[in-house]
Amino acid sequence: MARSGVSLRISPATSVPISCVLLTLLCASPQIRSAAPAAAPSENWVGTWACSPQLSDSSVSPPTPDLSDITLRQIVHVSIGGTILRVRFSNEFGKAPLTITAANIAKSAGTDAIQPGTAKSLTFGDQPSATVPAGALVYSDLAAFDLLPLSDLVVTIHIKNAPEGISTHAGSRATSYFTHGEAVSEIKLPNSQPIDHWYFLTGVDVVGAKASAAVAILGDSITDGRGSTTNGNGRWPDDLARRLQSNKHTKNIGVLNEGIGGNRLLHDGLGPNALARFDRDVIAQSTVRWLVILEGVNDIGTCKIDCDLDALASDVIRAYQQLIVRAHSHHIKVYGATILPFGGAAYATPDTERARQSVNQWIRTSGWFDAVIDLAAATRDPQNPLKLAPIADSGDHLHPNDAGYQIMAGSINPKLFSK
Repeated sequence: MARSGVSLRISPATSVPISCVLLTLLCASPQIRSAAPAAAPSENWVGTWACSPQLSDSSVSPPTPDLSDITLRQIVHVSIGGTILRVRFSNEFGKAPLTITAANIAKSAGTDAIQPGTAKSLTFGDQPSATVPAGALVYSDLAAFDLLPLSDLVVTIHIKNAPEGISTHAGSRATSYFTHGEAVSEIKLPNSQPIDHWYFLTGVDVVGAKASAAVAILGDSITDGRGSTTNGNGRWPDDLARRLQSNKHTKNIGVLNEGIGGNRLLHDGLGPNALARFDRDVIAQSTVRWLVILEGVNDIGTCKIDCDLDALASDVIRAYQQLIVRAHSHHIKVYGATILPFGGAAYATPDTERARQSVNQWIRTSGWFDAVIDLAAATRDPQNPLKLAPIADSGDHLHPNDAGYQIMAGSINPKLFSK
């Protein structure tokens, strides 16, 4: 073995502690030292932002741009802060490797611009680029960065060619920007175009305080923020993050939004069903201590024709039980959120309402969940409990608006996440 003019020869009969070998190499060979800050094995990695990848298809609007020789600048709103972070990219649905040729992080200056002097290049195993195999993900090396709580982090990447099968998050409720050519380090992207999706970017972790942890929220379009203001960070998990940040006992709790529009517990839709994606979106996230489940409305609402809704309600309940067992096996507390009223929406029939009531009754009374978060009670119209309150309704009678999402988060007791 020869590195930088240093020769180290070990015969089978020679007993040399491996720590000595590594120490010799690290001291003598600057080229193999990591440029990233070191994190001790005891450091507590916590998720501060996440999204659930799904396969981009023709139903996504606006459509995916040509991803050949493209720079993507994406903005994410984090929950907790830190001074050391890492970024996660996914090629889960790719049918071939994805190569990220350059990447950096920076503080946002609004739209497609970054604050001068804040950009930090990301590396991958001390290399400026990374090739992500089909179906796999990659973490960046550790990066020293002053990430403030509830701030916007800009992640910019350049890719030469995207594989068939684009891993995206369609319902970003945040505007990303792209331009062709390599422009990762530009303060403002030249000739950029906006698009309201995230691509390949699925998570940001920070090294948190010893008591830091995260809550993962498994949900559908209501958790994903349908009906909230684009770029307003008005999803109910955003509101919950602000609520937790304002409390000294919970300000170290990260909030991970694992909502996918159209998601169901039992069947795939725009994204994999909740049972299928559970390990990826909950168990594999960094230091998740709590899980909130708000799923089931799409299972019920798409079961209007040629479907036994009583049997469907029982299947939904069994799916909850499976998720609870799987989470508990990883020492994660599970909180059940009741399904919001949808009277007046396209899903509404007497049979679907009966199924919703049946499932909610089980959530409230079965004792399976570690706690119940009664979002249905918080958002219903006092004059007509089968409907969302007018102040909370986005207009489609299914998804809340910004005010409705604030009501949802405001109804949650922060003490659920304080121990």
